[in-house]
Amino acid sequence: MKKIQIVLLVLIAASIAVLISFLKASPTYDTVAIARSKPGTPVSLIGKLDKSQPVEYDYKNPNYLSFTIIDSLGSSVKVVYHNPKPDNLEHSERLVLKGAIKDDYFECKEILMKCPSKYKDEMKVGDKSLPAAMASPSEKMPQSKY
Repeated sequence: MKKIQIVLLVLIAASIAVLISFLKASPTYDTVAIARSKPGTPVSLIGKLDKSQPVEYDYKNPNYLSFTIIDSLGSSVKVVYHNPKPDNLEHSERLVLKGAIKDDYFECKEILMKCPSKYKDEMKVGDKSLPAAMASPSEKMPQSKY
């Protein structure tokens, strides 16, 4: 009986250890202010491209990209990325940036983009409202009169 109890306790302890390791590994998103408070520490920022600021990229030097993001609290930071510019950067709804604050900018190691959804626009079909991608081809395109 005592062996079963010991085995159960070991299994419970192992389960708790696994759960804790998953919680530590799950991504958390920081604000610009939090990232600035711990320079050099790897963080993940989430924000929008600040379209009022220039995007600096030269195709002759494809390993330098600079732009500014704004987080959900309205704070902004200049981002420097030493890799080629991702396609559709200017069209993405949201950016997830992995890196660390270095001096007065965010040194980015990885960019993940959330692009505009093709299901966002709705199209009225009869008295129903459907995402444009779900409408049948005859409902998407106007019929020719000829």
